[in-house]
Amino acid sequence: MTTPAHVAIIMDGNGRWAKARGLPRLAGHRAGVEALRKTVRAAPELGISYLTVYAFSSENWSRPKSEVSDLMGLLKLFIRRDLAELHQNGVRVRVIGDKEGLQPDIRGLLQEAESLTAGNEALTLVIAFNYGGRDEIVRTARKLADAVARGDMASDAITAESFAASLDTKGIPDPELVIRTSGELRLSNFLLWQAAYSELVFLPCYWPDFSREHLADALRDFAGRERRFGGLAARDVAL
Repeated sequence: MTTPAHVAIIMDGNGRWAKARGLPRLAGHRAGVEALRKTVRAAPELGISYLTVYAFSSENWSRPKSEVSDLMGLLKLFIRRDLAELHQNGVRVRVIGDKEGLQPDIRGLLQEAESLTAGNEALTLVIAFNYGGRDEIVRTARKLADAVARGDMASDAITAESFAASLDTKGIPDPELVIRTSGELRLSNFLLWQAAYSELVFLPCYWPDFSREHLADALRDFAGRERRFGGLAARDVAL
Protein backbone atom coordinates (compact mmCIF):
# COMPACT_ATOMS: atom_id res chain seq x y z
CA MET A 1 0.00 0.00 0.00
CA THR A 2 1.29 3.45 -0.93
CA THR A 3 1.47 5.54 2.24
CA PRO A 4 1.66 9.33 2.05
CA ALA A 5 4.78 10.76 3.68
CA HIS A 6 2.83 13.83 4.82
CA VAL A 7 -0.73 13.82 6.17
CA ALA A 8 -2.46 17.02 7.27
CA ILE A 9 -5.57 17.04 9.45
CA ILE A 10 -8.25 19.65 10.09
CA MET A 11 -9.33 18.61 13.59
CA ASP A 12 -12.96 19.72 13.48
CA GLY A 13 -16.02 19.03 15.60
CA ASN A 14 -14.94 19.34 19.23
CA GLY A 15 -17.76 21.70 20.13
CA ARG A 16 -20.46 19.67 18.38
CA TRP A 17 -19.15 16.48 20.01
CA ALA A 18 -19.58 18.11 23.42
CA LYS A 19 -23.00 19.57 22.59
CA ALA A 20 -24.30 16.16 21.49
CA ARG A 21 -23.39 14.86 24.95
CA GLY A 22 -24.72 17.81 26.91
CA LEU A 23 -21.19 18.86 27.90
CA PRO A 24 -19.44 22.25 27.84
CA ARG A 25 -17.29 23.04 24.79
CA LEU A 26 -14.16 22.78 26.91
CA ALA A 27 -14.89 19.07 27.42
CA GLY A 28 -14.89 18.65 23.66
CA HIS A 29 -11.54 20.40 23.33
CA ARG A 30 -10.08 18.22 26.09
CA ALA A 31 -11.30 15.10 24.32
CA GLY A 32 -9.81 16.50 21.11
CA VAL A 33 -6.38 16.76 22.76
CA GLU A 34 -6.59 13.08 23.68
CA ALA A 35 -7.47 12.22 20.08
CA LEU A 36 -4.40 14.20 19.00
CA ARG A 37 -2.19 12.23 21.37
CA LYS A 38 -3.44 8.94 19.93
CA THR A 39 -2.97 10.15 16.36
CA VAL A 40 0.60 11.31 16.98
CA ARG A 41 1.44 7.89 18.42
CA ALA A 42 -0.21 6.05 15.52
CA ALA A 43 1.24 8.13 12.67
CA PRO A 44 4.81 6.76 12.59
CA GLU A 45 3.53 3.21 13.16
CA LEU A 46 1.47 3.60 9.97
CA GLY A 47 4.44 4.91 7.97
CA ILE A 48 3.71 8.64 8.13
CA SER A 49 6.78 10.90 8.35
CA TYR A 50 5.06 14.31 8.60
CA LEU A 51 1.81 15.07 10.41
CA THR A 52 0.38 18.60 10.27
CA VAL A 53 -2.56 19.53 12.51
CA TYR A 54 -4.70 22.65 12.36
CA ALA A 55 -4.59 23.58 16.05
CA PHE A 56 -5.72 27.22 16.06
CA SER A 57 -6.55 29.36 13.06
CA SER A 58 -6.01 33.09 12.71
CA GLU A 59 -9.82 33.39 12.56
CA ASN A 60 -10.34 31.55 15.87
CA TRP A 61 -9.55 34.76 17.81
CA SER A 62 -13.13 35.85 17.00
CA ARG A 63 -14.51 33.12 19.29
CA PRO A 64 -15.69 34.05 22.80
CA LYS A 65 -12.81 35.17 25.02
CA SER A 66 -13.52 32.39 27.51
CA GLU A 67 -13.17 29.72 24.82
CA VAL A 68 -9.96 31.28 23.44
CA SER A 69 -8.57 31.34 26.98
CA ASP A 70 -9.50 27.67 27.42
CA LEU A 71 -7.79 26.76 24.15
CA MET A 72 -4.62 28.62 25.14
CA GLY A 73 -4.64 26.79 28.45
CA LEU A 74 -4.98 23.42 26.72
CA LEU A 75 -2.08 24.25 24.41
CA LYS A 76 0.15 25.10 27.38
CA LEU A 77 -0.94 21.92 29.15
CA PHE A 78 -0.30 19.78 26.07
CA ILE A 79 3.24 21.11 25.62
CA ARG A 80 4.15 20.93 29.31
CA ARG A 81 2.74 17.42 29.77
CA ASP A 82 3.57 15.85 26.41
CA LEU A 83 6.81 17.48 25.29
CA ALA A 84 9.01 15.03 27.18
CA GLU A 85 7.15 12.03 25.69
CA LEU A 86 7.27 13.52 22.20
CA HIS A 87 11.01 14.07 22.54
CA GLN A 88 11.58 10.58 23.93
CA ASN A 89 9.64 9.08 21.01
CA GLY A 90 11.73 10.95 18.45
CA VAL A 91 9.07 13.47 17.41
CA ARG A 92 10.30 16.76 15.98
CA VAL A 93 7.94 19.69 16.56
CA ARG A 94 7.56 22.48 14.00
CA VAL A 95 5.19 25.41 14.46
CA ILE A 96 3.76 27.34 11.51
CA GLY A 97 1.70 30.51 11.64
CA ASP A 98 2.12 34.13 12.69
CA LYS A 99 4.00 34.09 16.00
CA GLU A 100 4.48 37.85 16.34
CA GLY A 101 1.15 38.58 18.03
CA LEU A 102 1.24 35.71 20.50
CA GLN A 103 1.63 36.16 24.23
CA PRO A 104 5.26 35.82 25.36
CA ASP A 105 4.59 32.69 27.42
CA ILE A 106 2.89 30.93 24.51
CA ARG A 107 5.62 31.96 22.10
CA GLY A 108 8.28 30.80 24.56
CA LEU A 109 6.68 27.37 24.97
CA LEU A 110 6.42 26.89 21.22
CA GLN A 111 10.05 27.90 20.74
CA GLU A 112 11.10 25.52 23.52
CA ALA A 113 9.26 22.64 21.85
CA GLU A 114 10.93 23.35 18.52
CA SER A 115 14.42 23.75 19.99
CA LEU A 116 14.30 20.67 22.21
CA THR A 117 13.09 18.34 19.46
CA ALA A 118 14.96 19.83 16.48
CA GLY A 119 17.19 16.77 16.02
CA ASN A 120 14.46 14.12 16.13
CA GLU A 121 13.58 12.09 13.06
CA ALA A 122 10.85 9.53 13.85
CA LEU A 123 8.01 11.96 12.99
CA THR A 124 7.74 15.66 12.27
CA LEU A 125 4.66 17.08 14.01
CA VAL A 126 3.75 20.39 12.40
CA ILE A 127 1.43 22.48 14.57
CA ALA A 128 -0.47 25.15 12.66
CA PHE A 129 -1.10 27.75 15.36
CA ASN A 130 -2.45 31.24 14.75
CA TYR A 131 -2.30 30.08 11.17
CA GLY A 132 -4.25 31.05 8.07
CA GLY A 133 -3.35 30.08 4.52
CA ARG A 134 -4.11 33.51 3.06
CA ASP A 135 -2.17 35.24 5.81
CA GLU A 136 0.82 32.97 5.17
CA ILE A 137 0.76 33.78 1.45
CA VAL A 138 0.48 37.52 2.11
CA ARG A 139 3.34 37.45 4.65
CA THR A 140 5.49 35.55 2.16
CA ALA A 141 4.68 37.94 -0.70
CA ARG A 142 5.56 40.89 1.53
CA LYS A 143 8.85 39.24 2.53
CA LEU A 144 9.85 38.68 -1.10
CA ALA A 145 8.74 42.20 -2.11
CA ASP A 146 10.95 43.64 0.64
CA ALA A 147 13.87 41.55 -0.62
CA VAL A 148 13.38 42.91 -4.13
CA ALA A 149 13.11 46.49 -2.80
CA ARG A 150 16.40 46.06 -0.91
CA GLY A 151 18.09 44.75 -4.03
CA ASP A 152 18.68 41.32 -2.45
CA MET A 153 16.88 39.53 -5.28
CA ALA A 154 15.55 40.29 -8.75
CA SER A 155 11.81 40.24 -9.33
CA ASP A 156 12.19 37.55 -12.01
CA ALA A 157 13.80 35.32 -9.36
CA ILE A 158 10.39 34.97 -7.73
CA THR A 159 9.18 31.58 -8.92
CA ALA A 160 6.84 28.96 -7.55
CA GLU A 161 9.90 27.22 -6.10
CA SER A 162 11.38 30.33 -4.43
CA PHE A 163 7.94 31.30 -3.13
CA ALA A 164 7.43 27.85 -1.59
CA ALA A 165 10.88 28.07 -0.02
CA SER A 166 9.81 31.27 1.76
CA LEU A 167 6.59 29.90 3.26
CA ASP A 168 6.23 28.85 6.90
CA THR A 169 6.55 25.25 5.71
CA LYS A 170 10.03 25.68 4.23
CA GLY A 171 11.77 22.29 4.16
CA ILE A 172 8.51 20.35 4.68
CA PRO A 173 7.07 18.41 1.72
CA ASP A 174 3.55 19.28 0.60
CA PRO A 175 0.87 17.05 2.13
CA GLU A 176 -0.25 14.26 -0.14
CA LEU A 177 -3.38 13.75 1.96
CA VAL A 178 -5.60 16.22 3.84
CA ILE A 179 -8.19 14.79 6.23
CA ARG A 180 -11.06 16.77 7.74
CA THR A 181 -13.37 15.43 10.42
CA SER A 182 -16.95 16.48 11.33
CA GLY A 183 -18.45 16.13 7.85
CA GLU A 184 -17.65 19.66 6.70
CA LEU A 185 -16.45 19.78 3.07
CA ARG A 186 -13.97 22.66 2.88
CA LEU A 187 -10.35 23.55 3.63
CA SER A 188 -11.16 26.58 5.82
CA ASN A 189 -8.02 28.53 4.89
CA PHE A 190 -5.69 25.62 5.67
CA LEU A 191 -2.49 25.08 3.65
CA LEU A 192 -3.94 26.75 0.57
CA TRP A 193 -0.64 26.79 -1.32
CA GLN A 194 0.65 23.43 -0.09
CA ALA A 195 -2.59 21.50 -0.65
CA ALA A 196 -2.88 22.41 -4.34
CA TYR A 197 -2.63 18.74 -5.36
CA SER A 198 -3.44 17.00 -2.09
CA GLU A 199 -5.96 14.21 -2.00
CA LEU A 200 -8.87 15.14 0.28
CA VAL A 201 -10.73 12.82 2.64
CA PHE A 202 -13.75 14.09 4.58
CA LEU A 203 -14.95 12.00 7.50
CA PRO A 204 -18.34 12.32 9.24
CA CYS A 205 -16.95 11.62 12.73
CA TYR A 206 -16.15 14.46 15.11
CA TRP A 207 -12.50 14.91 15.97
CA PRO A 208 -12.70 13.52 19.55
CA ASP A 209 -13.92 10.22 18.05
CA PHE A 210 -11.06 10.04 15.52
CA SER A 211 -9.04 6.86 16.02
CA ARG A 212 -6.16 4.89 14.58
CA GLU A 213 -8.75 2.95 12.57
CA HIS A 214 -10.07 6.17 10.99
CA LEU A 215 -6.52 7.15 10.05
CA ALA A 216 -5.79 3.71 8.61
CA ASP A 217 -9.04 3.82 6.59
CA ALA A 218 -8.08 7.24 5.17
CA LEU A 219 -4.68 5.86 4.17
CA ARG A 220 -6.34 2.94 2.38
CA ASP A 221 -8.63 5.39 0.57
CA PHE A 222 -5.55 7.37 -0.49
CA ALA A 223 -3.77 4.24 -1.72
CA GLY A 224 -6.68 3.47 -4.04
CA ARG A 225 -6.54 6.82 -5.82
CA GLU A 226 -4.57 7.69 -8.96
CA ARG A 227 -2.73 10.99 -8.60
CA ARG A 228 -2.33 12.79 -11.95
CA PHE A 229 -1.19 16.32 -10.98
CA GLY A 230 -3.05 17.81 -13.94
CA GLY A 231 -1.85 15.17 -16.41
CA LEU A 232 -3.54 12.11 -17.88
CA ALA A 233 -4.06 8.77 -16.25
CA ALA A 234 -1.75 6.03 -17.48
CA ARG A 235 -4.65 4.24 -19.19
CA ASP A 236 -5.59 7.43 -21.07
CA VAL A 237 -2.02 7.98 -22.27
CA ALA A 238 -1.99 4.41 -23.64
CA LEU A 239 -5.07 5.21 -25.71
